[in-house]
Amino acid sequence: MIQTIYLIILIYFLFGGIGFYLINRKKDQPAARKSYIKFGTYFLLINILFFSIIADDDVFRYLALVIIAVGFYELFKLFRLNDYTDRGFFLASLCVFVLLAAGFYRFTGLQKELILFSFLILSIFDSFSQITGQLWGKTKILPRISPNKTLGGLLGGFIVAMASALLLHDLYDKPPLELLFMATGVVVFAFAGDLAASLYKRKYNVKDYSNLIPGHGGVLDRFDSLIAGGAWVTFSASLLNF
Repeated sequence: MIQTIYLIILIYFLFGGIGFYLINRKKDQPAARKSYIKFGTYFLLINILFFSIIADDDVFRYLALVIIAVGFYELFKLFRLNDYTDRGFFLASLCVFVLLAAGFYRFTGLQKELILFSFLILSIFDSFSQITGQLWGKTKILPRISPNKTLGGLLGGFIVAMASALLLHDLYDKPPLELLFMATGVVVFAFAGDLAASLYKRKYNVKDYSNLIPGHGGVLDRFDSLIAGGAWVTFSASLLNF
């Protein structure tokens, strides 16, 4: 089963690579190179997280702790670099982050099949919303908060994620409607988490949280949607009996 799932991941990356090629044909060489670095780094990160999930249970949990700790550091660093301004906004943001981070950490202790299913849906949405947005996205959603988010990208990522939830039904054996409900929640929370992280950056006038991840920026630039999506799955598993 794991071999089949990983083969599906590779097929998705193949289609994603084709999408990036079509996008990068119209870019100048430096911009295209940066885009390919981003794609390659993302491929590496997905593999690290995928194999950490299917390995010993503690591996993914330790990675989650690192993500949470560095995320907290990045939040505080932007606050400090702006001379500790907007303290109310920082404290509110910190409270939201602590709640989501706690949910994300509990997510690492859930049933392995549920973790893997949720992680794949989130990654697929994240990837294909970017690809479809750059290929066909015209209408900006919230340009002042996240200039690159488009309606076309959101719909494209959502459709591919929902189709994938049905395709992966053998991984997490639930009725189709329950799978779609879970996947929809993952997408909504992932998107909201991404917007919240972007709002924080705009408030403190920076493009990236840091430069830790080549082509992506900081840990929160890359894992904001995973933290929020994981928190949703924890809530669903705890209160909605998934």
